[in-house]
Amino acid sequence: MHTIDVNTGRPYRVHVGTFLLERVGETCREVAGGERACIVTDTNVGPLYANPVRQGLAEAGYEVDIFTFEAGEANKRAGTYISILEFLAERAYTRSDVVVALGGGVTGDMAGFAAATYMRGCAYVQVPTSLLAMVDSSVGGKCAIDLSSGKNLAGAFWQPAAVLADIGCLATLDDAQFADGCGEVVKHAAIADPDLFCALERTPLTPELLRENVPLVEELVARNIDIKRAVVEMDERETQARKLLNFGHSIGHAVEASENYRLGHGTCVAIGMTAISRAAAALGACDTTVPERIETACAAHGLTTRTERTLDEIFDAALHDKKRHGDTIDVVIPRRIGACSIETVSLATFRDLIAEGIGAKGK
Repeated sequence: MHTIDVNTGRPYRVHVGTFLLERVGETCREVAGGERACIVTDTNVGPLYANPVRQGLAEAGYEVDIFTFEAGEANKRAGTYISILEFLAERAYTRSDVVVALGGGVTGDMAGFAAATYMRGCAYVQVPTSLLAMVDSSVGGKCAIDLSSGKNLAGAFWQPAAVLADIGCLATLDDAQFADGCGEVVKHAAIADPDLFCALERTPLTPELLRENVPLVEELVARNIDIKRAVVEMDERETQARKLLNFGHSIGHAVEASENYRLGHGTCVAIGMTAISRAAAALGACDTTVPERIETACAAHGLTTRTERTLDEIFDAALHDKKRHGDTIDVVIPRRIGACSIETVSLATFRDLIAEGIGAKGK
């Protein structure tokens, strides 16, 4: 098992390994305490994993409740969030009790935001079951819900008390779900670790690799988490350095919204990374091999890198991005594999970058 300590304002430990679901109860007892534990999960994950987590929590002395919501990004909304808060209040949870986020990124966001705001903050533990959540959203403390105007527009920074990433859960992902998580895997390597990027080019992270070499998958997941840890420790509240983690996101989030969330987040990040890399290469900000390598790496991980959405659709959706500041927006520009810069550009320039990146210049 790998352990990674995240030294933020509220430090915590990330555990990466196998058979960790059975340790959720003892971990909660150790890091959070309390008398009651509420498992927040969705209709996909709950039937698979809620019972062993419930059993472990009960054995650790907790009175356990389970809140289950309909799976999907479409339900990462205010109505679901309020329902979680009402569920906790009706059962007389206190701020010394604990919320357990059991599921993918949507569940982690929903449970985290509920924990951040219930009685002005109670402890929560992340138990990510998707690759995307393990390598990205479960670590760093960002939690949010979507609004009608865009993704993650209402939220908070609220660090978990612990994270337990059980690699065994990845075996129940279908190929598309597994590939979607790889969007963030490629991103982490592209912004911070050229050696990892080369390793992914040689041996893509795939369901086949999971079946053949669990220790290697565990190592790759832990390496991704460590990259994010390093960035988050430098800039917990995303004032500067943490913005590097948004590589591909300004365009990717816009594609995601314009697709009405039919495409997975990691897939949209892959589209965004390749688009902004093509634009950067066209402007001379990086070598032409950068977009070529990123696109090839994404494809090797089963990710699409092109979009059918129009320039106007993507740009209009991007106007609601959190990274916008008045008439400017922050964009992460690749310089080489393993190194990016954060640039603040005008919205007009950003529109040109989108056009160049998706091959829609002049449209």
